[in-house]
Amino acid sequence: MKSIRAYFSSLNYPAARDIQVLLVLFSCSFFLFLGRGGLIEPDEGRYSEIPREMLEKGDFITPTLNYVHYFEKPPLHYWLTALSFKLFGLNEFAARFTGALAGLLTVLLIYHTARKLFDRRAAILSAFILGLSTGFTVQSRVNLTDMTLTFFLSASLCCFIIATIEHEKNKRLYHNLFFLFSALAVLTKGLIGMVLPMGIIGLYLLFCRQWRLLKEMRLGSGCLIFLLIAAPWFILVSQRNPGFARFFFIHEHLQRYLTTVHGRFQPFWYFVPILLLIMLPWSFYIVRATWNVFKERCSPTGDRLLYLVLWAAIVFLFFSASQSKLIPYILPVIPALAMLVGKLFSDQLEKTGESLFVIEHFILVAVLSIMAVLIALYPHAREFGPLIAETGLVRPNSSLLTKLPLISPMGGTLFAFLALAMALTAWIACRKKDLIALFVGLGICSYSLEIAGQPLFREGIEARKSYRELALVARSFASAGSRVASFGYDQSLPFYTGTRTIVVGSKGELDFGSNQGNQSAWFINEDEFLKLWQGDEQIVVLLQKGEYELVAARLKPNAIPLAEKGKKILITNRVNQNSDNVHHPQPL
Repeated sequence: MKSIRAYFSSLNYPAARDIQVLLVLFSCSFFLFLGRGGLIEPDEGRYSEIPREMLEKGDFITPTLNYVHYFEKPPLHYWLTALSFKLFGLNEFAARFTGALAGLLTVLLIYHTARKLFDRRAAILSAFILGLSTGFTVQSRVNLTDMTLTFFLSASLCCFIIATIEHEKNKRLYHNLFFLFSALAVLTKGLIGMVLPMGIIGLYLLFCRQWRLLKEMRLGSGCLIFLLIAAPWFILVSQRNPGFARFFFIHEHLQRYLTTVHGRFQPFWYFVPILLLIMLPWSFYIVRATWNVFKERCSPTGDRLLYLVLWAAIVFLFFSASQSKLIPYILPVIPALAMLVGKLFSDQLEKTGESLFVIEHFILVAVLSIMAVLIALYPHAREFGPLIAETGLVRPNSSLLTKLPLISPMGGTLFAFLALAMALTAWIACRKKDLIALFVGLGICSYSLEIAGQPLFREGIEARKSYRELALVARSFASAGSRVASFGYDQSLPFYTGTRTIVVGSKGELDFGSNQGNQSAWFINEDEFLKLWQGDEQIVVLLQKGEYELVAARLKPNAIPLAEKGKKILITNRVNQNSDNVHHPQPL
């Protein structure tokens, strides 16, 4: 324990050794079992299929999804995933590699930045806090654009504040890197890669009266760097696709932010509990860390701490005000908060003998104890359904009582044990006033949750949200020349089958692309589907079981089941008797 105390308390430990420790430790939590399990619908299917189609067609300018134009996001995340496919093959590990790498690089970035801004102790604590925020690690292991954005946006903001340090020898390099990473953030997710840094830096200059920094930034050459990186793709895609600009800037930016057109409306406070869960258990120290910034406003690091507060607050408020909210949107807040909490812990290590965050620990112990009980009971919710419904806390038809739980009883026991272990750690450390014991204890529990608990939770998600098995059965028929269709667009079906899917009924997010050129053969209504079903070609169809019950009586010839999982079933209109890919289906 002495060596651990010395490691986290030291101010002079070599940076190279720290980076080695971080790489070895967190490479496991970010990459271990990364390829296990099928692609999770809808996001992983979408963000895997687009780069697959780029590689197949050799077109890296116009993104397509199910072979129609798809302009909701810029292409950088797709390009990086396509590169991953080239390196590792078309598989789940390669599909998730970009996000996991971005998460790990963000941990290293925060270490480097906090060491520049404060000292080595604050840096290592900040990096561990970020890497041990289980929600952050979980999100990085999913193929999403948001973690890639988080890294590039964080890198741009970190480079700017490092360049403001008076004794920094590489100011010009960091200023140039700020513009470079801002451009990459724009190429990852659009205008927020430019708007958020401008807002954060603008308020920082205003509050700190540091307008001289604008001259140091060399805006002329910086903007040139930004445009040389960000502009070419936007120019090329606009030239090739006249409808791009209106759809991308109006529909995907203004309408998404200001209206509920995407159907993702949540209340303003939506991200408060999300943030608490993503940074658990470190989220309970955010309020004190923020309050200490204003107490230390006149300290040598006061301006830097204020910058981190502005970073977290502006990103949080920006997405809270949006009329379209999804959980991963909050990810760019986490790196700034990790540095604030890391600095809080670092400062507290110098105050031996003082009370150790008593209020926070009381709340943490209480919340974790309650969570442990609820998590242990959760896998048995359906067994106690009537009793729970009688309390009035949950509706009788709630998914909590009707759907299979996301974790097994064994998983519930593990999660409950780790939650109680965290609570006990906080209680003992508070009584002994031992901050290192608290940090190490919470860290071990969080790391255990990432390594052992995360796969168990993902298995439950995959059981509900992944249909890889059905898609692979469909692939065996598609390779023999059969056509593949789905009721509504199934995101991962084209990825696993390697072929275009006929979409029956709702077009969903493919509505824009379906209207570009003649796509009538690939987007059909139910009557057109019935004609196709009765034709000479074999067709394999993926649909919800409820949808099948509605259409089954109209299917002539009768449907032949191929496979089913969860809510979905795979059927066909006929079987080639000479095919080796049929597992003796029977008419429904």
